[in-house]
Amino acid sequence: MNSINHAATALVVKRFAPGVPFVPLLISVQLIEFIWVGLNLIGVERTQFDADATTIADMHLVHMPFSHSIAFTMLWAAIAWIVVAAVWKQPKWGFAIAVGIMSHIILDALIHVPDVEIIPFLGWPELGTGIYGIPLLALAVELAYGVFVWWIVRGNMTMLIGLCLLNLSSISFYVTAIAGPEVMLAGHPDWLAMFIGGHIVIGLAAVYWIYTRQDNLDPMAAQ
Repeated sequence: MNSINHAATALVVKRFAPGVPFVPLLISVQLIEFIWVGLNLIGVERTQFDADATTIADMHLVHMPFSHSIAFTMLWAAIAWIVVAAVWKQPKWGFAIAVGIMSHIILDALIHVPDVEIIPFLGWPELGTGIYGIPLLALAVELAYGVFVWWIVRGNMTMLIGLCLLNLSSISFYVTAIAGPEVMLAGHPDWLAMFIGGHIVIGLAAVYWIYTRQDNLDPMAAQ
């Protein structure tokens, strides 16, 4: 799932957990992606980006057992819940943050090609619908998810326009005829990890800005 939509998922969690500060929710929905970036940069996990890559279909997440597996995501969520409950004495916050962490792997499994392991290293079939193998369909799904977030949180027009434009800002990864950063990233998985890391930060900042313009989501509670 596009990093913008992962970040936008924090708006949904906030809608149903209004007492939880928004910044921890933003971090939670992208926690395993930050782990993925770090593990790719040090060579523990591995991504291949074809030398002649033109779309997201040419990016292959070939080894990511610790960041994008069901078992390890559940572990990160459990650790987060325990830490928040024990240190901040806020078990309800911990539960919302755990939900945010789990949301990432669920969304990825709903759109990725089969590359999400259930339990790493056991050789079980990997999860994924294969939508990312059809880039134009993937773009349509990404846009639809942004609209869904807007609808479920009863957002204003700033949110709707913002989420749509942010999704379309990555259009070159979905449309072969449009050249973009993927041309420079092709064949350089380390560059890709750094690019995705930057994209995550920009997406989180953009969604935070959108959040502050939503009266119904209590923006004054942002921390």
